[in-house]
Amino acid sequence: MKSTVKLNGRLPAHFSGHETFPLRQMWLKKAFNQAVDGGLIPKRTFADETAIAEFGVGKNMVASIRHWALACGVMRETDEGFRVGSLASEILSDDGLDPYAENPSTAWLAHWQLAGHCFRSTTWHWLFNHVTAPTFTRQELEEPLARYARELDPKHRLSASTISRDLETCLRSYAPRAAGGSPEDFADPLLGELGLLQEVHKGQYAFRRGPKASLHDGIFAYALIDFWNRAAEGQSSLAFEAVAYAEGSPGRVFKLDEESIAQRLMALSDLTGRKLEWTDSAGLRQVHRKDLSKEAIKNMIRRAYE
Repeated sequence: MKSTVKLNGRLPAHFSGHETFPLRQMWLKKAFNQAVDGGLIPKRTFADETAIAEFGVGKNMVASIRHWALACGVMRETDEGFRVGSLASEILSDDGLDPYAENPSTAWLAHWQLAGHCFRSTTWHWLFNHVTAPTFTRQELEEPLARYARELDPKHRLSASTISRDLETCLRSYAPRAAGGSPEDFADPLLGELGLLQEVHKGQYAFRRGPKASLHDGIFAYALIDFWNRAAEGQSSLAFEAVAYAEGSPGRVFKLDEESIAQRLMALSDLTGRKLEWTDSAGLRQVHRKDLSKEAIKNMIRRAYE
């Protein structure tokens, strides 16, 4: 079966909510811990005057924690409040896979949600999927990002300062400031440990492409299936080029080179009990899939925390 890839629709452009604070290591856990029986977080949790004392941070940071918990898929908004997801519960529960968000796999999953899914994270998705320059500055990215935002939502006029702040927050999420600024600037962002972006000169950035030692094959496999389900639903095979280069693909979002992707695809058969198989014949490189249960997909993630 020929593979065609198309991400279904586009989410609304979103360039705020984080209050210019990059995601910190314990913030997802702080949000998760507010869940009561049934995994529901009351809406007042992030708005009450007691929130500052409860979270142990300032008012703006409470709003930022709420934003990141939504953007990273830890919780979703409902009429009753915020509902914690089953995957978040499995990872962040006190007896979960990674209760203190210390494992690199948790940071990789957060990055996948932000750059792969584009929910409340337009800049993150755009940066990792559309920027191809070998090096770039924040100022060089502002106008292209503004054009992208206008394409997504022609009726919504964003100010240049909003775009600039969002870009600055995104870049500092992966390449924090080396010196200067407030004490918060020295707090390590969760995504900084991934080694995806580096500041090569003051104000000039570059992606780090190639193998990612801390990216477990289980997280790569989960991301591949997630991308597959959204981009080529119902197709039993997916071309190597789609895995490596399509918008929202693991290759783009994780900044992997072709050799690294090929090695990971060859390891899928053993990892998934032959539910995913890699073939390379007559110059046709493809991944083939059989039916995967939700439990089998969760098992991919569990392997990453063993």
